[in-house]
Amino acid sequence: MNDAPHIPVLLEPILEALLPARRVIDGTLGAGGHSAALLDAGAESLLGLDRDPQALALAQAALAPFGERAHIAHASYADMTEEAHKLGWDSVDAILLDVGVSSMQFDTAERGFSFRYEAPLDMRFDPTSDAPTAAELINLWDADELADIFYRYGEEHDSRRIARAIVQARPLETTTALATTIERAVPRRRDDKIHPATRVFQALRIAVNDELGTLGRTLPLAIDLLAPGGHLAVISFHSLEDRIVKDAFRLASTDCICPPKTPVCICGHHASVRPLTKKPITADEAEIAHNPRSRSAKLRIVEKLGDETR
Repeated sequence: MNDAPHIPVLLEPILEALLPARRVIDGTLGAGGHSAALLDAGAESLLGLDRDPQALALAQAALAPFGERAHIAHASYADMTEEAHKLGWDSVDAILLDVGVSSMQFDTAERGFSFRYEAPLDMRFDPTSDAPTAAELINLWDADELADIFYRYGEEHDSRRIARAIVQARPLETTTALATTIERAVPRRRDDKIHPATRVFQALRIAVNDELGTLGRTLPLAIDLLAPGGHLAVISFHSLEDRIVKDAFRLASTDCICPPKTPVCICGHHASVRPLTKKPITADEAEIAHNPRSRSAKLRIVEKLGDETR
């Protein structure tokens, strides 16, 4: 495992957006950086969720100084309602989601998220679960299924050529074996800014962990769990995630969603939030210099409306 410090992204705007708050949920606890800062800056109590046992162990140590103010659960952020109810929380004042793979997961060679390291093709956020690994997808799915995943989740235009090459080279069990197969199928050009395997590894990770599906299902649940005036902040790192967040926030902040030219509203839909960010907040030059991975981070925030404002 890489022992480099794990730096919380967009920390200052997160603190500004979510505090003051009595009850906070950090749905993507990671190593606990955001959560520790929120508690240190005045959040009264916090529930941190993560599917990754490795992250939970680090967060447990990071949040130990806060004693009973910090609650940690081995769970997906999709389960935040149930986990909050276990604490007797019917609503919360603030929720943070920092979605996608963490730097800690990416830098831990044996997890199989990166082709920079020789490792088994795992890629599960929770390696203790019985969910299929990336190796199982690569070795069991047919070429059309693989190509569809590579194109849909990785926006890989050579998806079919890569999928055929993978099927011909199977079985593939390691990160480097897969990366080599991809590079042979679509050799790297001089002007390429990224390795040919980058998009395929992203797509596999998203598929293994059902990242986009889980995010889409969770956002309405998070909004429902917020108390009036509460804030939901979501950090995304690529366009697929950000599109889901943007669309979910647009829908939740719209009163009528009837088809255009419908003479009278029949949908009965009412806005439940108001957006606090017209455009996503991004890292400034100082943060990018200190933490290059913050370059692609986008933060969107909404506020829960009360009944009287709907």
